[in-house]
Amino acid sequence: MTESFAAVEHLLAEHAEIETLLADPAVHADAGRARTLGRRYAELGQVVAAYRAWRDATDDAEAAAELIEGSGEDTAEFAAELPALQEAAAAATEKLRRVLVPRDPDDGRDVILEIKAGEGGEESALFAGDLLRMYLRYAERRGWKTEVIEATDSDLGGYKDVQVAVKARAGSSDPADGVWANLKYEGGVHRVQRVPVTESQGRIHTSAAGVLVFPEVEDAGEIEIDQNELRIDVYRSSGPGGQSVNTTDSAVRITHLPTGITVSMQNEKSQLQNREQAMRVLRARLLAARQEEEAAAANDLRRSQVRTVDRSERIRTYNYPENRIADHRTGYKAYNLDQVLDGDLEPVIRSAIDADEAARLAAAAS
Repeated sequence: MTESFAAVEHLLAEHAEIETLLADPAVHADAGRARTLGRRYAELGQVVAAYRAWRDATDDAEAAAELIEGSGEDTAEFAAELPALQEAAAAATEKLRRVLVPRDPDDGRDVILEIKAGEGGEESALFAGDLLRMYLRYAERRGWKTEVIEATDSDLGGYKDVQVAVKARAGSSDPADGVWANLKYEGGVHRVQRVPVTESQGRIHTSAAGVLVFPEVEDAGEIEIDQNELRIDVYRSSGPGGQSVNTTDSAVRITHLPTGITVSMQNEKSQLQNREQAMRVLRARLLAARQEEEAAAANDLRRSQVRTVDRSERIRTYNYPENRIADHRTGYKAYNLDQVLDGDLEPVIRSAIDADEAARLAAAAS
């Protein structure tokens, strides 16, 4: 582990520097900067704790070994303890090695999650609604706050398209507890196998819904948007929204001309509110696009997220007749689909986190 000392010392120094900054009241006048520093401080805190545990464990093991080797007295008691001390030192070494692997800097961010119905018509829209409820219940279990910011209903009560903002619980600073750290693995095509409510002969059908996950922009200054590069269209809302629906042009569609990204909002009652929500989603999408470009330039692409709801790009299958959930990326499989759909998503997501961590460790060792 001596070869990692330089990196550890650098991170320890950064941790101490941020600790000093966070003690300065002036820093907290800028909420965005304070959040960023707090997130980095928590991330480095894991390194500091792992380093101290490693140092103590290795010191204990080395001291016991030296005592046994250099003492002329009866060392049977120390010799009996040595294997456990060495095992603890090895475990601490592995823990330090893991926390030193570079992590996703966005892990502590909140997210905007979008679910889009795909192949399967009304059945796909109903499944999109099931996925939405699954994520809302999972968020509730985690103590996260959720806000549906845009939804297009289907005729049978599902969703053609729905966007929800998910925020971490107040006071949480551990990046591992971040919403993006957990939900980023949900991006992709989710396939369902079941008998649709519209099926009269009891045949099992397969349909799909797509999930997109974007880290939310905490400070509007993170993403600079030239207003001259936006085309803003207003039109009359076509769904729920109060007395203003179909009487005023409250719905908003914003197109970012350089990228072609388009965001539409009509859930709020006023044009101003819909514009603010649309800009919120647009910033998140632009941040995701910028990060993908940066990752590609570094030849370190993020786990890809689906852009079209194509069954061939599926990441997970929900089989209702067998009560089975299967993740095709990690090999995870369980027969508790009913519990997963009720929000017990932690083991499924943990399989993706573990697979991602193993890949990062392998890359760091190569």
